[in-house]
Amino acid sequence: MTKIERFEDLQSWQKARQLTNLIYDLTQHSKFSKDFRLVGQIQDAAGSVMHNIAEGFDSGTNPEFIRFLKISRRSASEVQSELYLALDRNYITQAELTTAYNLATETKRLINGMVGYLRKSKPSN
Repeated sequence: MTKIERFEDLQSWQKARQLTNLIYDLTQHSKFSKDFRLVGQIQDAAGSVMHNIAEGFDSGTNPEFIRFLKISRRSASEVQSELYLALDRNYITQAELTTAYNLATETKRLINGMVGYLRKSKPSN
């Protein structure tokens, strides 16, 4: 197995990056873009998913990395919840919600896999 040396090599980070870019694209819709509070909140949550994976990767210990991964996973859930509000306000379509929601779910699945791997591996110093 190839050793991962950079956070950019993590599938969970790559998927989180896709999610973040999709959220930024969705929030550019004319009606959505005018709801500054929701735009800021959902963009921050999406960014938090990828940023916490990166930050945790460089934390130095498996328990600390796991802590950051859990924060990242919660941020992905926050994005999912905020997508429903965007749908309810007619800022996005059901199809757009489904696409973004599924991407967040896939990101969380990869994060969960990483947490499981780190829990089973020998502790890092």
